[in-house]
Amino acid sequence: MFSLRSLSVCTVLLFATVANTPAAQSPDASVITVFESSEELHESLAQKLALHFGAVRAPSLTIRVEDGSKYQQIDGFGASLTDSSAWLLAQLADAQRKELLVKLFHPTKGAGLSILRQPMGASDFALEHYSYDDLPRGEKDPELKRFSIDHDRAYLIPILREALAINPHLKIIATPWSPPGWMKTSDSLIQGALLPSAYAALSRYFVKYVKSYEAAGVPIYAVTMQNEPLYEPTDYPGMRLTATEQTQFLRDHLAPAFREAGIKAKVLVFDHNWDLIDYPIQVLNDPGAARFAAGTAVHCYGGNVTAQSELQSRFPEKGIWLTECSGGEWQKGKVLEAQVRLIIGALRNWGKSVVLWNLALDNHSQPHRGGCSNCRGVVTINPAVSPAQITPTVDFTALAHAAQFVAPGAYRIESNTFEQGSLEDVAFENPDGSIVLIVLNSGDTPMAFNIGWRGKYASCKLEGAAVATFRWSPPPNVPEPIR
Repeated sequence: MFSLRSLSVCTVLLFATVANTPAAQSPDASVITVFESSEELHESLAQKLALHFGAVRAPSLTIRVEDGSKYQQIDGFGASLTDSSAWLLAQLADAQRKELLVKLFHPTKGAGLSILRQPMGASDFALEHYSYDDLPRGEKDPELKRFSIDHDRAYLIPILREALAINPHLKIIATPWSPPGWMKTSDSLIQGALLPSAYAALSRYFVKYVKSYEAAGVPIYAVTMQNEPLYEPTDYPGMRLTATEQTQFLRDHLAPAFREAGIKAKVLVFDHNWDLIDYPIQVLNDPGAARFAAGTAVHCYGGNVTAQSELQSRFPEKGIWLTECSGGEWQKGKVLEAQVRLIIGALRNWGKSVVLWNLALDNHSQPHRGGCSNCRGVVTINPAVSPAQITPTVDFTALAHAAQFVAPGAYRIESNTFEQGSLEDVAFENPDGSIVLIVLNSGDTPMAFNIGWRGKYASCKLEGAAVATFRWSPPPNVPEPIR
């Protein structure tokens, strides 16, 4: 974890990795709690002296927060408990693992992560390549008589249940990297396309997965039909699934199967990069498919975040979930700034979630079987020492600036923002009425600014490349002003 160093910005009060505590609550609307992070100053989620609203506006830039204007509802923030992440966590001593899971998931004692995106079978981050119905080449099992989630019972499901015990409102989004090989043209988990004869079997595969996980104590909030359907990796599970094929599969097979089985899990289309949104546009333009789709899942690895706003303008009744964006060694320079900008941009462009990639990796970006060799986890575990050394990464800090303060069910509210190189921000109203403002100074030098809200102002200064989360609560029983 970052060490604490004194600095002049709003004056350090204490070091806190947990901000969702009684001390961080603001029953008095004139009081604003402040938590800041800075890579340059080696601090993470440091609590500052509280600010106060008053009548005077300083001659600086002003971020105006308008809680009378509400936008999308937020599902939450999180990462993926990949097979690799779960295995690493399972190697920890019970007490150390529980302490880490509390730090990650507890709504008031930890970061409050509230979403996990679960690979259905192996991804590139797994100890082995597997699905839930693997057969020798040439054999098929259309009735799924040999379907089993026993692989996941060893360490994945137990850790998911531990996380759910800590945060019962944790949402699980499930995604296959590949269906069983016998359903594909390649007869392998690697490469290939879905056989037309396997559409019905794959829909039953989803039903069995959801039912089996629910029976194991892990409810499924949503599914996507295929991870990165326009990419065929050569060294780890994957499958090419065109927009026409996904439309047909959802409309004619998966939706009827879910309906018949009484499954309420949401179905999200696409699950690929911003620069490929012609794909979800085609799927959602089909009335039959769109009827059963809650919205679109997107990744960050190509294109621009503004693609999310294009989707929202075309399909305003559908949600948008950012379901994968990995940090890694390819990122140089101001990494915290980059990760916070991702969060702010995704949310200002109608995202209901920000989900990074691996929840945990070791200090060599392992274990993995193919794919990314230099990805970064939300936490790094070094198992070579005893007890294992656990280090929250910059991704933990970035996620926590949102997840510890913005509760699931919050609404994004209006706030003006400035261009990159200045102040970038996003604001929310929580279900309890508290207001949260996340501000990034993406310039190189300290910047003074005002927070304007309901005709009052608070002034602060934020160091270059630093991020701050501000929270305050309107007084009870006082309506917001008429606009």
